[in-house]
Amino acid sequence: MVFACGFVARLLRLPTLIGYLASGFILHAPGIDSLPVIDSLADLGVTILLFTIGLKLDLRMVFRREVLVTTAANLLALVGLTAGFLGLLATVGVRLLAGADWQVLALLGFALSFSSTVFVIQVLDERSDSNTLYGRVAIGVLVLQDVVAVAFLTAMKGEPPSPWALALPLLLPAVWLVRRLWHRLGHGELQTLFGITMALVPGYWLFEAVGIKGDFGAMVVGVLLASHPRAAELSRTLFGLRELLLVGFFVSIGLHVNPTLETVLLGLLLVALLPLEGALFTLLLAAFGLRKRMSILAGLALANFSEFGLIVIASGVEADLVGDDWLVVVSVAVAASFVVSTLVNRRGTGLVDRLSTFVPTLGDHRTHPEDAPIDLGHARAMVLGVGRVGRAVRDRLVDEYGLSVIGVENDSLKVGALREQGIRVLEGDATDADFWDRCINDEKVEIIVLAMPFHGSNLIALEQVNARDFEGTVAVVAQYDDERDELIGLGADVAFHIYEGTGVGLADSAAEAAGVRR
Repeated sequence: MVFACGFVARLLRLPTLIGYLASGFILHAPGIDSLPVIDSLADLGVTILLFTIGLKLDLRMVFRREVLVTTAANLLALVGLTAGFLGLLATVGVRLLAGADWQVLALLGFALSFSSTVFVIQVLDERSDSNTLYGRVAIGVLVLQDVVAVAFLTAMKGEPPSPWALALPLLLPAVWLVRRLWHRLGHGELQTLFGITMALVPGYWLFEAVGIKGDFGAMVVGVLLASHPRAAELSRTLFGLRELLLVGFFVSIGLHVNPTLETVLLGLLLVALLPLEGALFTLLLAAFGLRKRMSILAGLALANFSEFGLIVIASGVEADLVGDDWLVVVSVAVAASFVVSTLVNRRGTGLVDRLSTFVPTLGDHRTHPEDAPIDLGHARAMVLGVGRVGRAVRDRLVDEYGLSVIGVENDSLKVGALREQGIRVLEGDATDADFWDRCINDEKVEIIVLAMPFHGSNLIALEQVNARDFEGTVAVVAQYDDERDELIGLGADVAFHIYEGTGVGLADSAAEAAGVRR
């Protein structure tokens, strides 16, 4: 059933998670209230997800004011707006809200003030935007929301964490030892098993044992391991497993509700709050200097309800603060928000362009330093990836053809070393659409050389170049004949084997194709 619904969603050109959500509701219809295997997969999937978030998390981003203030202001505003909206519904005679006091309304507003970590990370991964400025800001907001939710759930237990929680700082020397041993694991299945073990044992199990939510513990352990050179590799290794396990999370949402017409309609009605949530995020981030496009993309990604809302309401039910029906209402609202947010986020740049007219324009002095325009300085050639081959291409174009060349490299250490040598190079990710959107003074560029070491990166960068209707010459390196054929088929003018002439031949071919003489 789960596979069939996911496959149907794919045939309809919808994200498969919509199919997985539908399969949960379909399985629940004949009376299936729970499937222990699905529930276990869902819990494991969320734990692995938070662990991989920790592996990619830059703590400096979490403590920036645009993240802290945006998270706090958005949470307070949404609690007030949601409580007010529900209070308005109570005045028109909604049965579930009859006699509800301000504490109940505030609890419901609090439950609906979080954005879904699972969903937003999926949106960012599908766009390959996790490392963009807006992606990192969104992840920072999600992390702070998770911290608030964990603190609330701990308080709802009515008992503080165990005194043994004070011993958790001992994880620091233990993680130091683990990091030293990590290099000996190789790149195969042992590293994958290492990642799962770290997420579940010192992460989930240890934190649960001292009275702190285990999912949060998995994220903390991920953060402690994030600076290791193999952290990005481990995150990529766990990606497929994480996505498979998260299927259980989406199915479990539909399995745990017993909807009635009233609860379904009320849950769907709460979706009307999503535009307000998205607008709040957008305007707050724009106020901190993010460009319109970045602010809108972040707002659209974060405009959904969270799985944490279900947990908060479940805690409220256990404490007799709200009735069981509200768990159904919030479940329907969360599921519906995923569907709506998926459809909205699929609209792409067209929707962003239309919404940008409603976002105020700030002066250049207010622009966020990481979102400022990238000045190419009227360079005639760009070399994307200034490694061994890219460096040889750059030197050849400068020394033999007298071209003004600018390099682009995403390794900050390499950028620093190149600049010390007097080489003009920008730190940026050529596979990121935002990088290209920020480029200015590019009118004289007539040669773009894609010299990144990974074929997939060159393919994505070539797509970005093609999307901007570049009329100059595009030269690309390739390691194999089939890769070269693929690049030529996608519009590259020159595709050269990566080892042919160590970049000299590629530079000569690119210059010849562009009509540049020595």
